[in-house]
Amino acid sequence: MAAHRKSAHRKPKQRPFTGPAARTAATLALAGAATATSATGAGAAPAEPAPTAAQVRAKVDRLYHDAEVATEKYNGAKEKEAAATKAVDTLADEAARRTDRLNTARHALGSMATAQYRTGALDPAVQLALSSDPDSYLERAAHLDRAGDRQASLLSNIRRQLSGIARVKARADQETEALAARRAELDKHRTAIRTKLADARTLLATLTAAERAVYERSADAAHGGSPATSADGSTTGPDRAVAGAHADRSAPRASVAAPNSRAARAVSFAHGAIGKPYVWGATGPGAFDCSGLTQAAWKAAGVSLPRTTYTQINAGQRVSRSELAPGDLVFFYSGISHVGLYIGGGQMIHAPRPGAPVRIAPISQMPFAGATRVA
Repeated sequence: MAAHRKSAHRKPKQRPFTGPAARTAATLALAGAATATSATGAGAAPAEPAPTAAQVRAKVDRLYHDAEVATEKYNGAKEKEAAATKAVDTLADEAARRTDRLNTARHALGSMATAQYRTGALDPAVQLALSSDPDSYLERAAHLDRAGDRQASLLSNIRRQLSGIARVKARADQETEALAARRAELDKHRTAIRTKLADARTLLATLTAAERAVYERSADAAHGGSPATSADGSTTGPDRAVAGAHADRSAPRASVAAPNSRAARAVSFAHGAIGKPYVWGATGPGAFDCSGLTQAAWKAAGVSLPRTTYTQINAGQRVSRSELAPGDLVFFYSGISHVGLYIGGGQMIHAPRPGAPVRIAPISQMPFAGATRVA
């Protein structure tokens, strides 16, 4: 009996799971382990791998290109802002002139009304009856009639002046609104340029000195020059910049003659600008951006070009790449965001990017988009 009770309280021996039960148990065990692991590592995201030097260089190049696109948009917005400012000023001057004429007419009308008040107290028939010299009175009355006609004319003129001033003020209000919009657009593009250049500087600062040297050599080769740039986008020192400028100036000039004297003057101006710094929005004489350089070169030749790349391409006759002659404008990228001045022999003079001064470069180094012959 005791033995029976003892055996009754023994823990039954557990048999290992087999078949479906075993698979279910394994699944539960794995799920529990995964839960424990996720709980232990909650909030700990895997670290992003640092970009390679090649990736940094590619992104810097994109940022410089994007900054140049924004620069051309800035140039276009600045041109429109200048036109809107001129329109507002012109309308303000016109309103002031019209107001002066209105005040003159009002003064004349006031003087006439005062004179009539002083002499018009009696009815004209009574004045005639009491006059000792009826003939003289009738002559004065005729003058009064003519004065009445002049008064009516003055009143009509005043009404026209008031209406004209109202129209001018309405146009001025519209132009002022347009000017505010142009200035907002200008600020937007200015901010975009500064942001992209700052991002490029930040990325370049992550490269080692050796990686940076490799980038500068490749960038200079792509743009046809030698001066390197510092992390803030400026040249790495006056000696490097001057050396690069001298190297470019000493490059042989194209053996192909310019098609006319104006093209020759434009090319000569561009040669004289070699070594001057790239500054976005600049049109010379001490610094240039790409379209500012071509505009200034042709201005020196007596030809007025529009301000931006995407308007300069329509400023003359389109020519094919095989027909290029010195003085032609050569454009690059699908968005027509860069321009240079062709000098012959497959070469151009252009303002490449921040930190890279005006220089000679092969036109084959960038995606060719078209060319225009100005004159």
